[in-house]
Amino acid sequence: MFKKLTACLLALSVLFSLAACGQKDTGAKSNAGSDASSSGAAASGQSSQPQEPAGTDKLVVYSTVSEELAAAIVKEFEAQYGVSVDIVTASVGDLLARIDSERENPQADVLWGCSLSSMMAADETLFTNYVSENDSALYEDYQNKLGYFTAYGLAVRCLLVNTNLIGDIEITGYNSLLNPELKGKIAHVDPSASSSGYGHLCNQLYVMGSGDPENGWDYVTSFAENLDGKLLSSSSAVWKGVQDGEYTVGLTYEEVSLESLRSGAPVKIVYPEEGTFVEPTGASIIANCANEVNAKRFLDFIISHDIQEMQSMYFTLRGTRSDLSFSDTFVDTADIKVADIDTTVTSANKTKWLDQFKDIFTSFE
Repeated sequence: MFKKLTACLLALSVLFSLAACGQKDTGAKSNAGSDASSSGAAASGQSSQPQEPAGTDKLVVYSTVSEELAAAIVKEFEAQYGVSVDIVTASVGDLLARIDSERENPQADVLWGCSLSSMMAADETLFTNYVSENDSALYEDYQNKLGYFTAYGLAVRCLLVNTNLIGDIEITGYNSLLNPELKGKIAHVDPSASSSGYGHLCNQLYVMGSGDPENGWDYVTSFAENLDGKLLSSSSAVWKGVQDGEYTVGLTYEEVSLESLRSGAPVKIVYPEEGTFVEPTGASIIANCANEVNAKRFLDFIISHDIQEMQSMYFTLRGTRSDLSFSDTFVDTADIKVADIDTTVTSANKTKWLDQFKDIFTSFE
């Protein structure tokens, strides 16, 4: 199977036969050494076809997922289920606001690409509970405990550095961003507009506050001053701005940073030496959506073994299943200092912290 998959991917088609894979027993072991314990479709990680009819042949997805990965996954989903998928891409802040404004007449079925902190801070009545048949194959920490959040990937916060512009400046983590030589040369997205931006704010507050986020605001104040009034409106503008030479360094996340690195851009990735916030990113079904059966199928699909293996082996997003292989593109998690951050606290304080950051940032404009 994987020879066929590899050949197809190298041909840039990203096609493989999920139907054929559904007939085989993977017998996969987790990379932590535990055996997959389920049987049948659950053991192989394959999504079995629901017994009930789909009702429609459509699915509308609000997405923040990278274009390349989203296109590959959607193409396979459409081929397997005969469903036409319409993707609408925007920042998670804009999408959550849109879902809220459409609550009486939902125009989409799935929100795909929202961090756990942002989802926990959102109005839960906007989403409907659904626990995927493949949820038990995820690491326990990433299983669906909210009832409406299916974790398909990990958002690993990092810094992206333009190697043509950085010169002799050493970038090792957040402390490095206070260097006066970087003033106005740092790409950062508005934390209120992006899960990526809010994740970095949380990361800074915890690690620069020695574990107490309330002690991290002095650092955030100094950091905001070094932004020199520049705050971007989307997370994509951060990594694009760095790779295109508009900024020397950007606060972003691993998936898009690895894409930029693999494209041959003059960049390098730095995981903050003070600690890195690693947080699940997920998908949720929008309450009262028009295509709920297809939405459930989609959530099953994105955490099926083959899709998770595809994104971890041939793309740049770490999957959440416990039975995956990873390409050499990824740094071993043992070599990343992972910050101890409580997402219950980050979600409960989101409005307060965003307001506080805004007050600080605007004081330097």
